[in-house]
Amino acid sequence: MRVNVNVTTEIALEEGRTYAGGLGVLEGDKFYASGELGINYLVLMLFYRNGYVDYRFSEDGSPTPVPQSQPIEFTKKLKKEDRFPIELKGGKVIVEPLSYRYKTAKTVFFNPVQPSWAVELVDQLYVEKHYEEKFYKYVLLAKAAAEYVKSRVGLSNVNKIILNEAYTALLPLVLRAPSKYIFIIHTPGPWSHPIFPTRLFEREFGFKFITDKVALTDIGLATSFKTYCVSEKHFEIMQKIVPHFAHKLSYMTNGINILRWINPRLKRLLEENVLNVDSLKKAKHQAREKLLRLIKSYKAINGEEKPIILWCRRITGYKRPFFVTRFIEEENPDAIIVVAGKAHPYDVDGLRYMQKFYQYFKEKPNVVYIHNYDVSKAKILLSGGDLLLFTPFSSLEACGTSFMKAAINSVPSLSSRDGGVLELVEDGINGWLFGRDLRQLIYFDTQERDRINEEDYREFKAKLLRILDLIANNEDKYYEVALNCVKTFMPKVDICEKMRQLVCQ
Repeated sequence: MRVNVNVTTEIALEEGRTYAGGLGVLEGDKFYASGELGINYLVLMLFYRNGYVDYRFSEDGSPTPVPQSQPIEFTKKLKKEDRFPIELKGGKVIVEPLSYRYKTAKTVFFNPVQPSWAVELVDQLYVEKHYEEKFYKYVLLAKAAAEYVKSRVGLSNVNKIILNEAYTALLPLVLRAPSKYIFIIHTPGPWSHPIFPTRLFEREFGFKFITDKVALTDIGLATSFKTYCVSEKHFEIMQKIVPHFAHKLSYMTNGINILRWINPRLKRLLEENVLNVDSLKKAKHQAREKLLRLIKSYKAINGEEKPIILWCRRITGYKRPFFVTRFIEEENPDAIIVVAGKAHPYDVDGLRYMQKFYQYFKEKPNVVYIHNYDVSKAKILLSGGDLLLFTPFSSLEACGTSFMKAAINSVPSLSSRDGGVLELVEDGINGWLFGRDLRQLIYFDTQERDRINEEDYREFKAKLLRILDLIANNEDKYYEVALNCVKTFMPKVDICEKMRQLVCQ
């Protein structure tokens, strides 16, 4: 059975600190699904000794970034493979592969052990001091992946090579296999389409591009035989961003690993074909109790019977955390508000919102802030809450998956009209929608953005107040929506079907 190679910058396993957010969780879902399906699946990525980032908070709530050291229990499970050299920056770098297995799936982390500058290069995920450091970090990934495929796997034994996001698109420059590459673009936002000066490519590879700067996304598009966007709307928007490669684009809407994310009691009800409003209420009560225990581990709360409203994601401007802060300040709702997530250490606005959420956490009895959000906590939150707020700026969210995880656990979402939401959520039936459906990329620092945000917020606030009233005064109708979530999402979001399509085409 030939090997399907998946190259990524991050992956969220059930242990270890090897991811930053949604991409890592998605890749983890693919990894475990491949193992369950018996797919010969090989993930290649860098090993980050100090993970991504954690935070400590001062008295005024200011967050200070600190490294995430890898748990000893995790590193003990990594099998050391034979080291090999690669050439980088005109010298030799020694790489030690560390492997982690799940059934027929295997992740190999490339751990540079010398020289010291190479060790420091991959100390943390997505944290670099300079654009040249970022460039060489991903050149290291490309060259290590190329050597591993050639010497340990054999290119003739490879079925597909899947490149996730632009940072992995350097691999085809050092491993020529044009009929094997599939490129997946996970966001339309410019932050995920890095551009580097041509001189870096000439210095490292000897290539003389005809432009002064090179976009890695263009390399991925040019060298792959197929490129996937991750929702129908994302596909439409990307055709306007890369019209010169529109003929290569198609889409496969993201999914989730249902077995990994579904509440076990809810799973049993589905398997026994006894899921109805009454049995759902009991299952949700059990999940809610588990969530309340998690909440109480952060702070004591009153009014455990109140609705639990969730906003769980990376904290950055285009995901609009200010919808939550503004709602809290204007309405002081009779609900428990749980905010979970953190910002990149260089995201000034994101850090400012972390500080604000921490201040609410300290000052407002009904607000809980979980800054150390991870997969284990996400499973509890997304199965135990009453409503998920999914608020990205329309046109900038290619296809999140938290709303899918919530839905299969009977937690409906109030969502902006973006990404895969439009293929799955029917307003008032299995969730709620607000805001404009923008089909043209609008950058997030314009006056037009401010006007759209204001319009969207008004509808968001009005619908959220109506949903809270529904939960309080028409419980049967709320549970009808919750039950519809499970029934309508389950047949459509299973990542196993998407993995079969991806590797078997």
